[in-house]
Amino acid sequence: MTDLNSKQKNRKRLSFFSRLTFLLLFSLILFSTCKGPGGVRVIKLGHGLGVTHPVHEAMVFMADKVAEKSNGQMQIRIYPNQQLGTERELVELLQIGSLGMTKVSSATMESFAPRMQVLSMPYLFRDDAHRDKVLKGEIGKQLLLDGEDFWLRGLCYYDAGKRSFYTKNKPIENPSDLKGLKIRVMESNTAINMVKSLGGSPTPVSYGELYTALQQGIVDGAENNPPSLYTSKHYEVCKFYSINEHTAVPDVLIVSTKVWKLLDDQEKKWLQEAADESVVYQYKLWAESVEESYRELKKAGVTILYPEVAGFREATEVMYREFKTSQPDLFEIVDKIRKTE
Repeated sequence: MTDLNSKQKNRKRLSFFSRLTFLLLFSLILFSTCKGPGGVRVIKLGHGLGVTHPVHEAMVFMADKVAEKSNGQMQIRIYPNQQLGTERELVELLQIGSLGMTKVSSATMESFAPRMQVLSMPYLFRDDAHRDKVLKGEIGKQLLLDGEDFWLRGLCYYDAGKRSFYTKNKPIENPSDLKGLKIRVMESNTAINMVKSLGGSPTPVSYGELYTALQQGIVDGAENNPPSLYTSKHYEVCKFYSINEHTAVPDVLIVSTKVWKLLDDQEKKWLQEAADESVVYQYKLWAESVEESYRELKKAGVTILYPEVAGFREATEVMYREFKTSQPDLFEIVDKIRKTE
């Protein structure tokens, strides 16, 4: 009888916690995009960047534009610096509708929008003009919607520059210098395979935890663009920056489809227009930030190197050969991108 009573109590306890979880989740969904006093629509946007980062500034610009276009009837509240979770956690919150919007690297989207992994392939774009034509064209637009089956809708791409290696103890002048080094990568199979193809040991670490991981020797280095290296202060630990520019992985501003469907047509128009206008602003900020970052990194004593790119490009070609065999459908997209003039 005691066992039976105990089981009944446990079931009641589980039932109580299930209802509590549901109520909490429901309240979060309401809070993620709700209409407050006066019918004002409020959408939460969380991300992991600092407030001085040009992508954050672009999202603030977007929020201002939304408020302006809607005469204050629609607002976006921004929570930077991983206040609401890591990049992957934020994406998962979007999927259940408990967060309205976030900014992610397209590399992070690989798990949720499989075709988007093509944008993480090394040396995919010939130059900035080629990249912009692809992202603003039909291919880019289709990829933005690839995550809708996973409750994620892309609104626009932000320039995240070109990624290069930075290290603590020695410079990377050719692929062989990566041998034996633990290099932090995003949670992306493509990024992992790229570092492997170059001889390094890829180690996924949350961006917010990377500074400590570098300090403690959990990783020997990382790879990212100049503004991220500068604004994260990783240069305080890593004094070598090798500009091999292996990838040009864009950032993606995404909205939960659960939230998107709650918006009326006018609200969707305000949001999309503001996002598109923020892209123009962000590109300008990004170019200025890259120049400033290089200046400040040099002042901080970072050794900036420009290794021959040919060796890195050649070493990563194996990824394309494997991609063609293992994922022919995705390779078709890669082929279309490479042929875009």
